[in-house]
Amino acid sequence: MATFLSRSPAQTKALAKKIGKLLGKGDIVGLVGELGAGKTVFVQGLAGGLGVSSTEYVRSPSFVLLNIYQGRLDLYHFDLYRLDNLTELENIGYKEYFYGQGVTAIEWAEKIVPALPAEYLRIELYHQSPEERIVKLIPKGKRYRELVNRI
Repeated sequence: MATFLSRSPAQTKALAKKIGKLLGKGDIVGLVGELGAGKTVFVQGLAGGLGVSSTEYVRSPSFVLLNIYQGRLDLYHFDLYRLDNLTELENIGYKEYFYGQGVTAIEWAEKIVPALPAEYLRIELYHQSPEERIVKLIPKGKRYRELVNRI
């Protein structure tokens, strides 16, 4: 596990961009944190690290559950805030994305723990102050331990 203090949204994005540059095909990032903790800001940074064009505005896909962004690898951005049950996730064919050719980022990942693979990178974000966030990188599995050690 690694813990960081981010003093601004820009610092949160910069950390996430570093991580995005290290991610590969089939990687999964599960984000956990209360409303306003910075999950979407983190995904914006991941997108930058994955080479998603800066002209694409990465936003929370709250009403459609999933947005897809193209970069060196596709970014499958799930926001499960409004998810009521796992059946909804199954109905959109989540496994095609989780085990696909791109990188999957899941906001509110704690809502689908039974559907997550054994190995993924869990990111927990906590409010420290109005601008500051504690960011915890919790690797689940060898691949992600190695990734966290490179940051």
